[in-house]
Amino acid sequence: MKIVEVESFAVSIPLDDPVAFATRVVEERDHTIVYVRTDDGTEGLGYTLGYGGADVIAAAVDSVLAPMVLGEDPRDTERLWREMFEGTVQIGRKGVLLRAISCIDTALWDIKAKDADQPLYKLLGAYSDEVAAYASGGYYREGKGLEGLRDEMQRYVDRGHDTMKIKVGRLSVEEEVERVRVARETIGPERTLLLDANGKWRNKQEAVRACRRFAEYDPYFIEEPVIADSVELMGEVNEALDYAVASGELEFSRYGFSELLREDAVEIIQPDVTVVGGVTEWMRVANTAAVSDIPVAPHYNWDLHAQLLAAVENGLWVEYFHRDSDVKVFDDIIENPLTPEEGVIELPDRPGHGVTLDDEMLDEFRIGEEKRVARLD
Repeated sequence: MKIVEVESFAVSIPLDDPVAFATRVVEERDHTIVYVRTDDGTEGLGYTLGYGGADVIAAAVDSVLAPMVLGEDPRDTERLWREMFEGTVQIGRKGVLLRAISCIDTALWDIKAKDADQPLYKLLGAYSDEVAAYASGGYYREGKGLEGLRDEMQRYVDRGHDTMKIKVGRLSVEEEVERVRVARETIGPERTLLLDANGKWRNKQEAVRACRRFAEYDPYFIEEPVIADSVELMGEVNEALDYAVASGELEFSRYGFSELLREDAVEIIQPDVTVVGGVTEWMRVANTAAVSDIPVAPHYNWDLHAQLLAAVENGLWVEYFHRDSDVKVFDDIIENPLTPEEGVIELPDRPGHGVTLDDEMLDEFRIGEEKRVARLD
């Protein structure tokens, strides 16, 4: 088996209304889509969120990475990952190139599992055939207010979730305390409340002051209280709080996560397979964390992460966005999106990672240049 074609392009799906978190307003969600095809007709899919740069990532796949993998055996995931990483180390290591590597590596594992006629989580060594899913929401919208937040949290309770997450940090500390109070009051004392600040606070004093004000409402963790790159500062905040700090959605490769763990900056890691370097690197990170019994709660992309979380013993939850929250809309172009029932996602038995995209929807939302297709001569 050998790789004969790599196709890459970008799509952008608009939100019905702008949505905000502590540090940004979002009006659309752009993604890079990558297909890797072999000489026996097997096709693998990889993708990543672009944050405004999806077409740039697609170009990196086409011009930099595709020539490295064309003609190679897609099942040689360890070797190909290292060759892509080392082959781009001067211009990569993080950011665009790691997202591009993530797309290709995920597609290779899709091919690998299809070739084995197994769901990906089985090929990786299944630990479970279902995973818990928390309802992620609590974003800011014009006119939403406390009652809108209350209504949203109640919907998640009614849908059977035991764990919910809300955003914090965009408003004053006093206003945010009220939002946390309303969320806790709505979901009750027996359910788990998670908070996410998206790196809002700039120093230890600001972060600790705010997070300590939230403590009386018993949050399980605060995600990214400070900017993700400030690992030493995050460690200081983690040490100062009586509840956990979580981070990792913007971290790249095992090397970034090893620093987080070495500095005791987090108690829960959140690797994103579409960011960290694909399935190959995600599994390395999760298994490294297991050495210290650090739980894994990956960021977004539940259709992929359910497969990975089900393959490790230290999995905690996948993050799930209900479509009516109009925050994450990628499921609009997935043919068989995963949906939790009573807060649990059951793993499908389809070979590969199980994600297939709707061609008509892809055409509707495509942006940038025409499809880039690199072929083996």
